[in-house]
Amino acid sequence: MAALLTGRYQTRSGIYPGVLYPGSKGGLPLNETTIAKMLKSKGYTTAIVGKWHLGFGLNGTYLPTRHGFDNYLGIPYSHDQGPCQNLTCFPPDVKCYGFCDQDVVTVPLVFNENIKQQPADFLQLEKAYSEFATQFIKDAVRNNQPFFLYYPSHHTHYPQYAGTDYAGKSPRGPFGDALMEFDGTVGKILQTLEDTGVINNTLIFFTGDNGPELMRKSRGGNAGLMKCGKGTTYEGGMREPAITYWPGSIQPGVTRALASSLDILPTFAKLAGAALPDVQLDGVDMTNILLNHGASERQTIFYYPTFPSEKYSVFAVRWKNFKAHYYTQGAIHSQSTPDSNCSSLFLKRHDPPLLYNLEADPSENYNLNSTEWDSVLKQIQAVKEQFEASMVFGKSEIAKGTDPVLEPCCIPNCTPKPTCCRCTSAL
Repeated sequence: MAALLTGRYQTRSGIYPGVLYPGSKGGLPLNETTIAKMLKSKGYTTAIVGKWHLGFGLNGTYLPTRHGFDNYLGIPYSHDQGPCQNLTCFPPDVKCYGFCDQDVVTVPLVFNENIKQQPADFLQLEKAYSEFATQFIKDAVRNNQPFFLYYPSHHTHYPQYAGTDYAGKSPRGPFGDALMEFDGTVGKILQTLEDTGVINNTLIFFTGDNGPELMRKSRGGNAGLMKCGKGTTYEGGMREPAITYWPGSIQPGVTRALASSLDILPTFAKLAGAALPDVQLDGVDMTNILLNHGASERQTIFYYPTFPSEKYSVFAVRWKNFKAHYYTQGAIHSQSTPDSNCSSLFLKRHDPPLLYNLEADPSENYNLNSTEWDSVLKQIQAVKEQFEASMVFGKSEIAKGTDPVLEPCCIPNCTPKPTCCRCTSAL
C-alpha cells in the first residue's frame, strides 16, 4: 500500500520489515506525498474506504485524514489483527474461521478519525462501505468536483466474511461468498458512475497487492501456473492482474507491457496535470500503455522480500522478459504446497543467480544456466547495481515497536484493556 500510494518502494519510506500492528508507534511518514495529497493540489476531493495499513499512531497521527484523504471509513489495518474467534463472519451466527491475533483490541471501524464500532460488524461492513463509496461519488458530482476514491478491500483476506445478500450464494464456499460480495460493491460503484453521468470521464484502475495465501488452502486463493504465493518473491507472490476501464479513452484489449503499482501515482499525475512530488520516485507514467496500447516506459522491476534489509538488498530483478533470483526463500503464507521452494524458510543465495524467461516459462521452472545467457545476466547485474546505488533506506517505522496504549479504543483510558474496548454506533 505504501508503494502504491507514494510511487516509491516501501524501503524509502520506512515501511519495512513486515507490517504495522494495532499498537505500532510508527506509520507512513507525514512528509510522504500520497496520490490523495497530490490530487488535492488540483482541486480533487478524496476518500478511502476499506483497509488502511499504514499506521494509526497516537491520536490517529497516521490515519488517511493526515495523508490527503478528506474522508475515510474502514479498518485501520488487516481485519485478522484482533481476536475474531467470537465474532460473526457469516449469517446467522457463523463464527469467524481460524486463528486471529490475540491479546490486542478487537478491530475497530473508523470514520475519519473517530471509532464508530468496535468490533466492526462484518455482516454489515461491506454494505456500509458500498453506501459510503457511492454517496461520496454522488456528492462529488453534485458539487462539480473531480474526485479520487481509493477502495482497498478486505476481501478476500482471511478470515473471510459476507453479509446476508451474498452468504451461501457462491459454489466456491466462504472464499467465493467473500469474493462475490466484493464484486457486488465494485458493481455498485460502477453503476453509480453510470447513474451520475461521469463514467466516461472516470478512470477505474483495479489490481491486487500480493499473491494468494496458500497456507489457507481452499480459503486462500490460487496462483494458477505461477510459482508459490504470498510472502515470496516468485511470480505467484508478486505478479498481479490489473484491469483498467475508461470508456472512450481506453480501447478494449490486452497488453503484456511491463507495469507496476508503483506506476499509478505518476500516471494519475500526468492525467490530472498535477506536479510530481520532489522526491526520488520509482514509478513511471503508464499513459502510453493505457491510451495508445503502446510500449511501457518500464523495463525493470526489483523484488524485495517481506522483510527487506540493506544487507541482502533486492532478492530478484526482472529486466524485460527475464528474471534473475539472487536470493530465494519460502514463506509461512505459502505453505501447504508440494513445492518446497514455497514453504522452506531457509534463505538460499544463488551465485550465479537463477535466470528465467518469464515469457516462455512463467512458472519459473527452467533455470537458464548455460553460458549463452551470460550477456543477459550482465545486463541485469548492471541495472541492479544502478538501482541499489539510488536506494536510500528510510528509518524503519516498524522497528519503532509497539505500545498497547496506542491500540485504538472507542473508550479511551478504560480498563481492563483490551477487553473494555467495545462500542456500537449507527453508521
